Amino acid sequence: MELKTEEPKNWTNQRIKQEQIDKYLSNGNNFIDPENINALIEKTKNPDKATILNILEKSMRIQTLSALDAACLLNVTDPDLWDLMRQTALKVKKKVYDNRIVTFAPLYLGNACVNNCLYCAFRKDNHTNQRKILSLSEIEKEVRVLCGQIGHKRLVVVYGEHPITDIDYMVESVKTIYGIREKTAKGIGQIRRVNVNAAPLSIEELKRLHEVGIGTYQVFQETYHPQTYKNVHPENTLKSNYNWRLYAMHRAMEAGIDDVGLGVLFGLYDWKFEIMGLLSHNRELEKKFGVGAHTISFPRIEPADNTPLTENLEYKVLDEDFKKIITVLRLAVPHTGLIITARENAEIRKQAIALGITQTDASTKIAIGSYSDKTENQQGQRQQFILGDTRSLEELINEYIQMGYITSFCTAGYRCGRTGECIMDMLRSGKEGKFCKLNAVLTFQEWVDDFATEQTRTKAEEIIAKEIQEIKQTLPDIFEQFMDYYNRVKNGERDLYF
Repeated sequence: MELKTEEPKNWTNQRIKQEQIDKYLSNGNNFIDPENINALIEKTKNPDKATILNILEKSMRIQTLSALDAACLLNVTDPDLWDLMRQTALKVKKKVYDNRIVTFAPLYLGNACVNNCLYCAFRKDNHTNQRKILSLSEIEKEVRVLCGQIGHKRLVVVYGEHPITDIDYMVESVKTIYGIREKTAKGIGQIRRVNVNAAPLSIEELKRLHEVGIGTYQVFQETYHPQTYKNVHPENTLKSNYNWRLYAMHRAMEAGIDDVGLGVLFGLYDWKFEIMGLLSHNRELEKKFGVGAHTISFPRIEPADNTPLTENLEYKVLDEDFKKIITVLRLAVPHTGLIITARENAEIRKQAIALGITQTDASTKIAIGSYSDKTENQQGQRQQFILGDTRSLEELINEYIQMGYITSFCTAGYRCGRTGECIMDMLRSGKEGKFCKLNAVLTFQEWVDDFATEQTRTKAEEIIAKEIQEIKQTLPDIFEQFMDYYNRVKNGERDLYF
């Protein structure tokens, strides 16, 4: 699609609705208090073992930790205590989510942007970046590959901030994705949940996204440190407004979107401060709306085309600290989904699964239009950053089987009303895990029948048989109905769920 040639200045000037910031402020202030965050981190240095053990007990009871508790965990230096924290994080994950890993694919629809973020290859002043926006017919091509050849059931659709990808484009693209059906080996492939990663929108625009049935709405603050935020987001750009971005989730929830996703771009500022900022954000949402983030993501800055900032980072997050980030987040918000993406390499992703990750992408391509373009490889001039893990969905599924995990393609909860506060309550109590186990087996069997090679099928059948035996033992009252659904799936029916 050709980009609009007119200067988007008028469009840019009309984007931010100041009244939709002011309504959430407290005495003119937002909820991020850098002095308090720094004071808590300083106050909790060298926590004793008894304090940490008490905090871990709270996590095992699936309680959201306080800011003080989280700061204590961040300041642990004893290697043995870190080992215990990692073991507890995995126990918490399995208690809430069982042994499921949910998979998805990112779909970048365009790389035009009015912003000028210093860490991003899509910034408007990067003239080496090859700009492209997918038309609706090009989106259809991408989705037919994703749901008909690879087997994905959920997407995270990524939009740049530009008038050509405005709310009208977003609405039509989501409708297009949901409307596609593609014949598979034994059934029909389709995308059943479209999550959206986009710029901050107004309440009115978010209501339109809610009406077309989006899943989670993601807006990452990038950094919660106000001065760093100002340094990397030049003035006179939309993204330079810290508070407009900070309250994007408030507006989404007010618009009726139950599930929101938070995130930080780790490497812009000190990782301990960023975790405290993330958790402050989550507590603020719980306070105002009764429910926090549905998911939290923690991308690290990766090399990007013609983007010097990514090469010389003062706050670069090393692998060991990255694993600490995941561990602390799993313990601090035990009921929240944690997402690791293909920014990370295969080994780090494997290690992260054992720390409590619940979702990950697979078969990932982020060059615009690259799923349907078989000649595409990683092309830095057509993507936002360089990926660390380009393995196929089937390769990841085989790795998860070897680790004892079942891959889930379930989207049932969102269509049964198990969203927002409802699903968080069910996750805390362990009830949602039971539904998810049933639906994980049904959707995994769908994928196996439609997409697996014979070698993968053999391995998958072993773990499916194990899961069925666990269902028989733990959910005897519903087992007969489950087996009816399971046999119907084996015979070609699709999208049966509890």
